[in-house]
Amino acid sequence: MTASPAPGPDRSVPGADAGRVGAWLAARLDDPRWSECTLSPIGAGRSNLTYRVSSAAGDVVLRRPPVGQVAATAHDMGRERRVISGLASTAVPVPRVLAWAEEGPPVDAPCFVMELVDGVVPLGELPDGWAATEGERGRAGQALVDVLVALHAVEPESVGLGDFGRPDGFMARQVRRWGKQWEAARDAGGAADEDTAAALTGFARTLADSVPATQRNTIVHGDYRIDNCLFDADDPGRIRAVLDWELSTLGDPMADLGLLLVYWRQADDHPLWEAAQRIPSPTRLPGFPTRTEVATAYAAGSGLDLEPLNWYVAFGTFKLAVVLAGILARVHAGMVPASMADGLDDAVDPLVTLGRHVLTEGLGS
Repeated sequence: MTASPAPGPDRSVPGADAGRVGAWLAARLDDPRWSECTLSPIGAGRSNLTYRVSSAAGDVVLRRPPVGQVAATAHDMGRERRVISGLASTAVPVPRVLAWAEEGPPVDAPCFVMELVDGVVPLGELPDGWAATEGERGRAGQALVDVLVALHAVEPESVGLGDFGRPDGFMARQVRRWGKQWEAARDAGGAADEDTAAALTGFARTLADSVPATQRNTIVHGDYRIDNCLFDADDPGRIRAVLDWELSTLGDPMADLGLLLVYWRQADDHPLWEAAQRIPSPTRLPGFPTRTEVATAYAAGSGLDLEPLNWYVAFGTFKLAVVLAGILARVHAGMVPASMADGLDDAVDPLVTLGRHVLTEGLGS
């Protein structure tokens, strides 16, 4: 019941060479046993690339930007390492950073190495025997809320992250940023048909014209969801590590809650929700809280007002639609393998439709 890498570890994988990585780790960690190591890719590779590095000295995790996109994502790697290091002394569970490089060896790109944390990453189907009861699944859902509340309670200045972002005007900039990302994907072609493109462009304008006032500025994760958390194999009510911090910054914490609810699935979902959700999630199983229950628990822990929540959920659908449009555009241009678009065909329009629905009708309809 541990998070498992793709099968078939090799001395050579896309984006990293085991010989160079091993020599670098042997020097950085002062242990020659790292010189003989193997690399195994972890995850689907749609974002920053992740590898399990195994040797007689043990196992660690290496993170680097996507191959061919170093300039665009180099800053993200430094930010990811910095926020994980900053949060190490807080109640937010994160892996320990062991070594890093800004450029050059071991991968000719910014990278860092962190400890390997064993546990369960809940994907579409839960491992046999893990969170097998409704009570355990309820505790897993509550743990997600509790960790998000803990993250948003951290004072950035107290962990050396006071300059980690520009929180003033954060949500308005987010709408503009993702709007520009959408324009780039649209212009590249292959992201959406004409009607969907027009709808997404209009939706961006609607969001820009109705940005709510920010109640509080905090550290935000940027992509907080159940499969970006690693749970204890023996205790579903305990999260051992929060992963994938590449979009983290300082800003409006309600953005994290809104996107979490976009990813959340329920057994009794409205057809509009069903159509928009292409990423598998176990939260549809009995025992997991509903979206409304998640939001209520978060409000109780954080003290934030849920009145503007519909806007943040709608923004979450917009952001995810743009992310998927970008993947489709890169596949269309031949920049990345076609397999990266598996399951994403016609995924953009339902997200826009859902966002408009939530903006006017709310979560419960």
